[in-house]
Amino acid sequence: MREADERDEEDAPEVSPPKTWATGAPAVAHALGYALGQTSPRRTALTLLGVNQPRGFDCPGCAWPDPRPGERHRNEYCENGAKHVADEATSRRVSAEFFRRHPVRELARRSDRWLNQQGRLTEPMVLREGGEHYEPIGWDEALELVAGELRGLDSPDEALFYTSGRLANEPAFLLQLFARAFGTNNLPDCSNMCHESSGAALQETLGTGKGSVSLDDLHASDLVFVVGQNPGTNHPRMLSALEETKRRGGQVVAVNPLPEAGLLRFKHPQKARGLLGRGTEIADRFLQIRPGGDLALFQALNLLLLEAEDRHPGTVLDRAFLDAHTSGFDAFAAHIRTTSWDAVLAATGLTREEIEDVHARVLRSRSVVVCWAMGLTQHKHGVPTIREVVNFLLLRGNIGRPGAGVCPVRGHSNVQGDRTMGIWERMPGAFLDALGREFGFTPPRAHGLDSVDAIRAMRDGRARVFLGFAGNFVRASPDSEATERALRTCRLTAHVSTKLNRSHTVCGRTALILPTLGRSDRDVQAGGEQFMTVEDSMSEVHATRGRLAPASGRLLSEVSIVSRLARKVLAPSPGIPWADFEADYDTVRDRIARVVEGFEDFNTRVRAPGGFRLPQPVNRGEFRTPGGTAVLTVNELVVPEVPPGHLLLQTLRSHDQWNTVPYAPDDRYRGIRGGRRVVLVNPADLAASGLADGALVDLVGLRYGGVERRAPAFRAVAYPTPPGSAAAYYPETNVLVPLDSVADISNTPTSKGVVVRLEAAGGGNRRSGHGA
Repeated sequence: MREADERDEEDAPEVSPPKTWATGAPAVAHALGYALGQTSPRRTALTLLGVNQPRGFDCPGCAWPDPRPGERHRNEYCENGAKHVADEATSRRVSAEFFRRHPVRELARRSDRWLNQQGRLTEPMVLREGGEHYEPIGWDEALELVAGELRGLDSPDEALFYTSGRLANEPAFLLQLFARAFGTNNLPDCSNMCHESSGAALQETLGTGKGSVSLDDLHASDLVFVVGQNPGTNHPRMLSALEETKRRGGQVVAVNPLPEAGLLRFKHPQKARGLLGRGTEIADRFLQIRPGGDLALFQALNLLLLEAEDRHPGTVLDRAFLDAHTSGFDAFAAHIRTTSWDAVLAATGLTREEIEDVHARVLRSRSVVVCWAMGLTQHKHGVPTIREVVNFLLLRGNIGRPGAGVCPVRGHSNVQGDRTMGIWERMPGAFLDALGREFGFTPPRAHGLDSVDAIRAMRDGRARVFLGFAGNFVRASPDSEATERALRTCRLTAHVSTKLNRSHTVCGRTALILPTLGRSDRDVQAGGEQFMTVEDSMSEVHATRGRLAPASGRLLSEVSIVSRLARKVLAPSPGIPWADFEADYDTVRDRIARVVEGFEDFNTRVRAPGGFRLPQPVNRGEFRTPGGTAVLTVNELVVPEVPPGHLLLQTLRSHDQWNTVPYAPDDRYRGIRGGRRVVLVNPADLAASGLADGALVDLVGLRYGGVERRAPAFRAVAYPTPPGSAAAYYPETNVLVPLDSVADISNTPTSKGVVVRLEAAGGGNRRSGHGA
């Protein structure tokens, strides 16, 4: 019997035309409705009035930056942020009695939404070898179990320490310290599966893995490109920033396979014109590009810039900047001049007139920002695409000056901060040297395993202990069946979590659930009440202080979990005072200040309202590449090819979803209600396949590595996708992404370029539709 709050997500959804605007009063109503369904009005007010405030806590959702303290609204959050905060602040609880009622095999059949909706975890639980139910375990015994497994490994490199972006700076720093003191660089993280392509491309070309712009730059820019992203759902407060760009006279060019509501028109929910008026048209030009066509687009724009410079020497390119700060121009220019317009138009699905219109806008703009997200990074050619974006900006000096620069938009709070703190399997030697000097040991130098390689290592028996901090590794990873098989080979899987998720049901020989404090919970240690810190997408570092009583008295903070585990695993060392770190987080920040560049006087600076911004070398003309210059690169144009009868599928979020967690089986802006197993397909492609709108289909992946991957029972929905392409929600479609189909250089799964065919799933589908 299904629980009362679990709807059948395989039923035919209700479908209406996609929305042409985002937010407004409906967003306020949906956010409050969800919050009040999770907890009391008092608790809702306490959380929402504290989120993203100088003395409050950072939203655990996306990593979009906050305005300056004096410029913030009293309600400085978006619809999805409010839902995420309410989801964490829920009054629902998962107790030992819950696990006595539900064996693991039953939980494994439940939906992601059902698991999440059960509430906050309240005490450590263990699934012992051969057991069917999780059962309570004390903290000391649980941590000793983990320590025993780690000590029993033949090599430290048989352990994996996975991190999701929810982890704040202090526990992230301690986790990487523990892993390296233990002897491994195996620190895979969620960034491996999203913005790793950005980091690789930016490090090679600019000498930094981070974006270069601030909110002030975005507001002041003459032209902002929003490429391969959907701000209205994934980082809605970005729409407020783009509205300010428009108010100051700037323009926005949106480049995306789907016409997303937030990029068409935005109704600001905190302004009268947003609640009562038409709102603001965000995109001055929308380019509906084929998935994977962005590299060709930017090469075409670069060709047009070179040709414009030929016609008007000295007036188009920033020759002074190029001569003083870049290298590689001659090889780049020679390559770009070979660009084929036939290939560009085939790759993009655009017309030459559309591209030339954007080129004209570029010529009229003194400052340009390019923002992007997963629509660029999760393709096989993701790194070359971002390198071409950098080429585009360098040509007119749009790096390192006001109103201009690169803006990779991170989708998870503190995912950038975790990398700054050392959560990376390939940290540079300078960081490892500083870490070793500070703590009196020699960190390992051999590169560790990223997320994809970690799955391969478990599959092949080379990794035997998996310890995950936050996140939902099983559902965030590609090739779901392969990932689950890999985890089940481990001797131990342990997850530090706030809520139940699918990863808790995919168990090694022994499995642990270690419940922790949420971002909104008060954290009191021996040294008094503590706060932690986070870094946003624009390198702003600020404090976060929970204000709610913890969900249970049996929760430990992530700092406590790492510190206590380290004391059990490592030999005592006077250089690493784990007990002091647990008692007082100021002591952690003192050590960060001596190890991590830009964090000098950390404890003092972060206590200032709004914190501080980390220095960005490129903004002072410093490029930390081997040659000391920004590098223009040569990138081969890629035309994504799809066999006849197949479509190029991109996986994406619904509006009522945060990362792998669906809050409801709806996607309000795209007109989908009551179902997640839907595939959005161009009407002409449906007709060519002989399938009716609403037909039940299987999504069948192109055979890869001798394996055919299938996602069954999806409803085909006629939708304005580019011809030859389709879109469907993850994590349901992660099963279609082959483990070995990864981006060149970055090893990021190619989740935005999955070749599939639609296969009728039973009789009658070629004649029935939604109304049948």
